[in-house]
Amino acid sequence: MGAVVVPNFALGAVLMMHLARIAAKYLDYAEIIELHHHQKVDAPSGTALATAKAMVAARGKPFCRVPEQGETSGSRGEQVEGVTIHSVRLPGLLGHQEVLLGGLGQTLSIRHDTISRECYIPGIILAVKEVVKHKGLIYGLEALLGLQEGDSEEV
Repeated sequence: MGAVVVPNFALGAVLMMHLARIAAKYLDYAEIIELHHHQKVDAPSGTALATAKAMVAARGKPFCRVPEQGETSGSRGEQVEGVTIHSVRLPGLLGHQEVLLGGLGQTLSIRHDTISRECYIPGIILAVKEVVKHKGLIYGLEALLGLQEGDSEEV
């Protein structure tokens, strides 16, 4: 019998994280901006923290960080091995995350926007259909989509 634990059922969010892991290997600077509704209690979000940690793991070393110049301590957000995470909480938002990467003379933006909770339905359906084909515990939709070679395993 299989079981699946899925921190984020939005397929777009899973793909954003996957693309960020790929890009992390090639660009030296990274920041994440995550925006959520005003009732979300965690900041930064679990998805933003997981994205930053996955990027650093894929890269194999911390990101470079632009030196601080006279800023107030903590004004640029939480640090995860060189990745600064900015959290915004406002009424009218649902869930949004943008990964910004930079290198010499260039930037790359990878963004996912949740505009309705309907976005979770395809991920839920995928998990229900695929979990019965596996034994043990599966963590994340990435494993069911085949996006994490070596990172996901059945227990």
